[in-house]
Amino acid sequence: MTDSQPRPTLAHVARLAGVSPASASMALNDRSGVGHETRLRILAAARELGYRRRGRGTGLIGVLPTDLGNPYHTDVIAGIEGYAEQIGLGVVIAHGRRHEDRLEKQLQGLLDFGVDGIIAVTTWLRPAALERAAQIVPVVVIGRMQDAVAGTDTVRNDDAAGAALAVRHLVEVGHRNLAHITMSTRPGPAMRRAGFLTEAHRLGLREHVEVIGPDSADQGIELLLRAVRRGDPTAVTAVFAANDIAAVKVLHRAADLHVPVPEQLSVVGYDSSAVALTVRPHLSSVNQPREEMGRIAAQMLRERWEGRARDTISVVEPVLRVRGSTGLGPARR
Repeated sequence: MTDSQPRPTLAHVARLAGVSPASASMALNDRSGVGHETRLRILAAARELGYRRRGRGTGLIGVLPTDLGNPYHTDVIAGIEGYAEQIGLGVVIAHGRRHEDRLEKQLQGLLDFGVDGIIAVTTWLRPAALERAAQIVPVVVIGRMQDAVAGTDTVRNDDAAGAALAVRHLVEVGHRNLAHITMSTRPGPAMRRAGFLTEAHRLGLREHVEVIGPDSADQGIELLLRAVRRGDPTAVTAVFAANDIAAVKVLHRAADLHVPVPEQLSVVGYDSSAVALTVRPHLSSVNQPREEMGRIAAQMLRERWEGRARDTISVVEPVLRVRGSTGLGPARR
């Protein structure tokens, strides 16, 4: 290899040996999972290419978010970066761009790059891909997976408890007709929906709540707001959205239709992200301790490096941040 040639990567070794990058990595890191003859072929390919294994000790954490355009993800990454800096590590970010296939490609790219561990700020990765990655380096998932993935750690928020906080607050300030708006059927949003319905039913509001979305959510928001503007006696007076982005969409459309918030409609979001303070009125929202979740995930990687073998789940408790988008409902006016 000359100085002008690119440095050989794990993918180059795997291609020459006729194996997958995961198998090549297991052989080069002296892990079980590949046969003796295959291991010898991989080692020979590495020598031929002049590949130098990076592996543990590169000092880099790979971070894989679903969408860097979502403030939730950037806040979590800030927590990861803060803890990594404290312990002398760097962070490499691979953007998933809300596409499952791209996320898996980026995951493999981080492994090929030789990161010491991976934090997936996403629940979009297929379990098989996460299991393969966890055979090579420690892997932590931030978010609620449908099912636990062997070999990985998890940090997640108590979504049902967060939804219950929002419902109780709205009922306490006098609202009885409530709507929940969701844009997704993924496990986290699904648990928020379940928490909303469970708490509303517990408070005797079974006949006074509705769920809008994820299908035709925009149309549902439009119909809801037009009913509020007409002053329909059975119209919803408070909305709990599954994330701040959906809540802000309600605020913007309410402004377009001249529905005053919170005078006619109260709105609560979820995440208490930076966007909650960029709108008027400021958005009441359930706060996930996002930077803390990132810090915990990075700490979990460190525990794995230090020898912890068992899989661990850390659940953080949400807190409701009450701001200007919620006001008194009909029962308290």
